[in-house]
Amino acid sequence: MPLQIIAYSSTAMKGLHDQYEATFRKGVLEPRLVELLRLHSAQAAVCEPCSASRKDESITEDDVACLLDPNPSRFTPREFAALQFFDMLAGDHHFINDDTFRSLQKVFTTAQIVEMAYLCSVNIGGHRLMHTLSVFGASAPVIAYEPGDVDRQMAPSLVAG
Repeated sequence: MPLQIIAYSSTAMKGLHDQYEATFRKGVLEPRLVELLRLHSAQAAVCEPCSASRKDESITEDDVACLLDPNPSRFTPREFAALQFFDMLAGDHHFINDDTFRSLQKVFTTAQIVEMAYLCSVNIGGHRLMHTLSVFGASAPVIAYEPGDVDRQMAPSLVAG
């Protein structure tokens, strides 16, 4: 269902596909860390299907349970730092400052910080969007998939105002 909704816009669908192709298991971050961030985002957005899926076999059910309130003794310093950054970005991005990035530089390269921050933002936005659309709710979604509406534009008279 989420991909059907995004597919209403070929531009958005291509962007989603290209972003996934560019980053999934191809970036400078280890797959386990990327998956922990995705799962943490799914939990924050209360997205049950995304929370239930696993894209890295190293993730255990104990790992997932501990994501709700990450404990530094449960995760590596890199994982914990990334989860903390995610929480700051999702909760109050104004709290992120120069010291935040200096702290991240202790366990990440600059390229890794940029990729991790980007993935956090993509996960936060994607999960929040799907949540607002209620695509996994009990009732039919407000925006249901209609193939004939793919890439449909407004009539020029309605665009002009």
